Amino acid sequence: MYEYFLGQVTDVTPGFVVIEVNGIGYKVLTANPYRYQVGQTAVKMYIHQAVSDNGMSLFGFFDADEKALFEKLLGVSGIGPKSALAILANNDHAGLIQAINQENATYLTSFPGVGKKTAQQIVLDLKGKLNDLNVDVTGQTALDVNAPAVDGALADALAALEALGYSKADVKKVTKKLETFSQAQAADTNTLLSEGLRLLMKK
Repeated sequence: MYEYFLGQVTDVTPGFVVIEVNGIGYKVLTANPYRYQVGQTAVKMYIHQAVSDNGMSLFGFFDADEKALFEKLLGVSGIGPKSALAILANNDHAGLIQAINQENATYLTSFPGVGKKTAQQIVLDLKGKLNDLNVDVTGQTALDVNAPAVDGALADALAALEALGYSKADVKKVTKKLETFSQAQAADTNTLLSEGLRLLMKK
């Protein structure tokens, strides 16, 4: 029904952002809410609408190719919207496509909600079918987040990791490293979330 929204970001939380379009605030689930800032105007957010027994949800993406990748993941048996979003949270979409093409199931099982069987199904369904996407990791940070580090940035990043489906135990394992990283880099939430995802992919 929706292709994209063009509006102002009015709220950012660990699990979603609110974008206001013509006076209406839409709750949109995104892979990394902290790519956005409260008050950003003229934000173009591509939208996928999902309808389930529990109601309707909106998922937001940086560009049309990210949305297309999400929808291709949804076409895989065993992958729901939450799992697809968690997979997209990792900035390295080119690496994801490479892993699928190289049948690297081990890489794929590092995402929350993706077991060995589902990883094999992703390879079976999508190998060689994603090369037409214009995937570039630079697109993940094209919306600059220039806010200085503030108290609570680390807490927000940890909450966002849990919102993506990572267990409290897994998040706890990388917390100390993120604390050290935060102190050394004076990092904002967006940077801390990206670093947390990198660490979780390595565990």
